[in-house]
Amino acid sequence: MTHQRTIENREQGLTAWMGAKIVVLIPCYNESLTITKVIEDFRRVLPEATIFVYDNNSQDDTAAKAANAGAVVRREVMQGKGNVVRRMFRDIEADFYIIVDGDDTYDAEIAPQMLRLAMEDNCDLVNCIRREIEQEAYRTGHRFGNLMLTGMVRHLFGNRVQDMLSGYKVLSRRFVKSFPALSGGFDIETELTVHALELSMPVAHVEGEYRGRPEGSESKLHTYRDGLRILWLISILFKHERPLQFFTWIGLILMLTSLALGIPVVLQFLHTGLVLRLPTAVLAMGIMLAAFLSIVTGLILDTVTRGRREAKMLTYLQHSAYQAVMESKSHAAISTDESEN
Repeated sequence: MTHQRTIENREQGLTAWMGAKIVVLIPCYNESLTITKVIEDFRRVLPEATIFVYDNNSQDDTAAKAANAGAVVRREVMQGKGNVVRRMFRDIEADFYIIVDGDDTYDAEIAPQMLRLAMEDNCDLVNCIRREIEQEAYRTGHRFGNLMLTGMVRHLFGNRVQDMLSGYKVLSRRFVKSFPALSGGFDIETELTVHALELSMPVAHVEGEYRGRPEGSESKLHTYRDGLRILWLISILFKHERPLQFFTWIGLILMLTSLALGIPVVLQFLHTGLVLRLPTAVLAMGIMLAAFLSIVTGLILDTVTRGRREAKMLTYLQHSAYQAVMESKSHAAISTDESEN
């Protein structure tokens, strides 16, 4: 059944993305148990793709096994998935980038379907929604953290994303080349998602099987430490991308605090004509000034953020959608044939 599905995917895919340069990017750290199978699976379903494995200071023979399996092996010495992704995006030129973990937990068979969505609908991000097929695929903390963090991003930046922390995605060239990767660790998934939402990019989702790691393979994700890092990044991105909302909320909290402190002082003054709690009155006034300062800060930074977003959008628009590129090449070829005839 799987073999038949592979043949169908290949037959449907070869004509759909003929001429497109497709790369599979696999960031790796100590994945010697699984990397060979991951490479073989993607080579089977996408024989026309170039597979890159970026070794991130592995202590085992991940790099050697990847090279023996036919992948192009490169190294990134700065530790962390975010650092690897940043290096891959800088180094590699392609029309479509498939990024996937090297732990053999994702289903390579859905890669052609994800690519077709990216090409036919001009989607800049196609994300795999993980469907557990093994009970041990997710740790309880990971499952809860993913739901909570994805829900926060959906609430703050837009509800067009599902399973934000999935490590299996298809990205367009214009997404990759307009993405200012700043994260160093697993929080890179959050940054990728927010980038797509902030520029209102076309986004699609494909559900795929998600299985547990094989025996002897260990997850590099630390539930609490990385969860807190992602939570911190969400708050930072909210401040950077929504400064007016961020600082207005701070201003409102300060304003309510000031009123709670100041109203009793004012009422006392109205009854007695005296300010008996002068330190409290000064404190309330200071907090109210800080509240107004916070709101003004939000207004100023909102203008700056708009300029940054426009700059990123202009960078994004410098790269044409794949369909537009292919139509241009087709028209050029037709014009050449007509001139020769």
